[in-house]
Amino acid sequence: MTNTNDLGSVFDAHVKHEFVEHDLDATMRTMTAQPDLLHLPTLAGGRGADQVRGFYGTYFVGKWPADTKVEQVSRTVGHEQVVDELLVSFTHDIRLDFMLPGVPPTGKHVEMPVVVVMKFSGGKIAYEHIYWDQASLLVQVGLLDPKLLPSIGVEQAKALRDPSFPLNPFLKLPKP
Repeated sequence: MTNTNDLGSVFDAHVKHEFVEHDLDATMRTMTAQPDLLHLPTLAGGRGADQVRGFYGTYFVGKWPADTKVEQVSRTVGHEQVVDELLVSFTHDIRLDFMLPGVPPTGKHVEMPVVVVMKFSGGKIAYEHIYWDQASLLVQVGLLDPKLLPSIGVEQAKALRDPSFPLNPFLKLPKP
């Protein structure tokens, strides 16, 4: 059985290799021989080492805007699994085809909650499942009008960060 404290360390090393060091080989060393990577909102990622390496090398590791920040909000560690709730922010000044397929850079600043579920096997990452609200992303880059649909933009991140941020913009509830 793997020490659950070590799972968080492997998760942190993986993210550091991706976002700070931009080291594809080090990123892959944190994963099992046949990992699975899935960004649910766009179905981007890979199945197996060759596809995951190809995805990371082409679209992800070292491919983020220079001002990208990843801030941990919470972490849940279980037996062979870690779930992180994150705030990710960046300026959409380069193509991010895994998040916004076919969308040229808009120059807009984005700040959004992201949830990453990592399953481990033998102390290495067996899979990553990554979730975010695609409507919020589209609102923030100017591709979806929040007046036309019940969608929220950067307010999601603000509400997560600030417990006094007003909630329920679509509901009629008594004021606190």
